[in-house]
Amino acid sequence: MIKVLEGVKVLEQGTFITGPAAGMLLGDLGADVIKIEQPETGDPFRAFKGGLYSPHFQTYNRNKRSITLNTKNADDREVFDALVGEADVYIQNFRPGAAERLGAGEARLREINPRLIYCAISGFGATGPAATRPAYDTVAQAASGFLNLLINPANPRVVGPAIADSLTGFYAAYGILGALHERNRTGVGRKVEVSMLEAMSHFNLDAFTHYYSAGEVMGPYSRPSVSQSYVMQCADGKWVALHMSSPEKFWQGLANAIERPDLFKDPRFATREARIDNQEVLINLLGELFRKHSRAYWCERLETEDVPHAPMYDTSEALEDPQARHLQLLVSGHHPTLGEFRTVRSPVSYDGQRALEVVPPPTLGEHDEAVRRELSTAQHQKTGPAKTEA
Repeated sequence: MIKVLEGVKVLEQGTFITGPAAGMLLGDLGADVIKIEQPETGDPFRAFKGGLYSPHFQTYNRNKRSITLNTKNADDREVFDALVGEADVYIQNFRPGAAERLGAGEARLREINPRLIYCAISGFGATGPAATRPAYDTVAQAASGFLNLLINPANPRVVGPAIADSLTGFYAAYGILGALHERNRTGVGRKVEVSMLEAMSHFNLDAFTHYYSAGEVMGPYSRPSVSQSYVMQCADGKWVALHMSSPEKFWQGLANAIERPDLFKDPRFATREARIDNQEVLINLLGELFRKHSRAYWCERLETEDVPHAPMYDTSEALEDPQARHLQLLVSGHHPTLGEFRTVRSPVSYDGQRALEVVPPPTLGEHDEAVRRELSTAQHQKTGPAKTEA
């Protein structure tokens, strides 16, 4: 693993997903990420079946170290301040005002370390009529207009993973990297702010562009219709996905694969516009054909005809695909007490070198002694040995 952020020290006082996701992304790039947690309970995302190492926690906390601090305690506050003095980045995802009450507000930390990049993640922003409202993933998706693009009108229920949480962490890391680059030039830190509402609104950019440029309010089937995307169930109950787009060569390849070479001479399907207008008819027609053979059969035929497709895998299948195995997407690390930890590697490679090494998520307070020892050594090096009189 090429550690492009080696030497960068990050303090992450985050819980649940947004703050921890930002810290993880920086850790994936080689930063030394120290996760500050409450003694005994730690990040609430830890709790699982009577333990403190949940799959949710593991997802967003690899490549980190854990130290437990109660900053209401004077000794722990001293350790916290010493960490801030040594840090390049501080990340928190408290509600607005909470950091100040905990003694971790930007003004106080910047007095300790003017070079600090201070990242504050919130639900709705630091100010405004909704600033103090609680926000979780679904709330941010709904407020940004994104959830409206996912809900099936025939069966209206929330679907899918925590997109808003993960993306907000991604945008936070993106902002931090920009601030670090600037600090290399100026020597001065920045306050980086991002909210879940802002992150999801930006991620939903295509829908807003369609509205403001063409007056179109997009719905859950708008993009799949225009992009001509399909999912087809096969004879074995498995599914295959098609993304046909507009090139006619792909449509002719599909016609050959289904052994209907003249299908797209039908006026209902002969042009891109006609296929968009008649997508429901085409879905039903293709559906009948795909249900006659297995997924493996269809994938072989579609690949032979160079049709854009993929098996619609579930989690147990996806990383076993030959291409995923070739890319070494599944990586593992060994925790000294909990054993093997498996995860998906960072997708970024440098000079052809993949990020195949991973440090398993820490147990609560796993690095208490090591981090305190490093701080003591660093402070001793700054002050030097005590002088004695001759």
